[in-house]
Amino acid sequence: MRYGSREILLASALVEAADTLVDGFEATRYLQRVSDHCVELLHARAAGVMLIDGGRSVSLAASSRHEQVALDLLEAQHGGGPCLDSYGSGQPVPPVSIRVAHADARWPDFTERALRHDIVTTFAVPLRRRDHLLGALNVFVPTLPDTSPADDVTPELHVAQALADAAALGLQNRHTYARYRTLSGQLQEALSSRVRIEQAKGMLAERWSVPADRAFMALRQYARRHRLPLDQVASTVIEGAEDAAELRREIGGSTDGPADGPA
Repeated sequence: MRYGSREILLASALVEAADTLVDGFEATRYLQRVSDHCVELLHARAAGVMLIDGGRSVSLAASSRHEQVALDLLEAQHGGGPCLDSYGSGQPVPPVSIRVAHADARWPDFTERALRHDIVTTFAVPLRRRDHLLGALNVFVPTLPDTSPADDVTPELHVAQALADAAALGLQNRHTYARYRTLSGQLQEALSSRVRIEQAKGMLAERWSVPADRAFMALRQYARRHRLPLDQVASTVIEGAEDAAELRREIGGSTDGPADGPA
């Protein structure tokens, strides 16, 4: 089987869309690249992505080609447009003539601006991962739509939907990756804090020739009295920067109440 240049470009674009688990990831730039691929593959004038939450636009990204045109057309959809329709239904909005839509008073603000920018046709597909909708990808074309397919599902819609699905998967994977990295960092910090407290407790117990639990009580009481995190006090002990005399006096202080950490 021989593949044409369009199939090769689409395969390359889908692979790129999946590559979101990298340092320095930036969502707007990522979605701009998806829009760029859409313009190139579909011979469109411009394209853009609207991320939507709760039925309202929360972020816009546009192709680098005619970027301002695409942003203007995305912004014009606050009162209705292909993106909101696609997001609301979870289905593609097939290619539609801007002049016909304008004459029918469909998306009046959007179609008025589209005519101003010499856009002839538009269509949109949802950005979705299974049942989770993130927004929509909107394509702006300078030629009339091909209305030959009886079911309105044109090859252009298939290509756009493939890119949108890949982008939704990439964004979801990135969100999951970032969440687990944050959790991993929090767990690592908690473990490091535990190690520092244990180390400080052991150092004081040996220095003062007292049981480890009494050394911990002194650390805890000092931290409470000075309104300091226990881990911070432990770090000063390890670094030898603590107020040794005042800390030592805490052994004779009150030890009631629950412990703030490991004994």
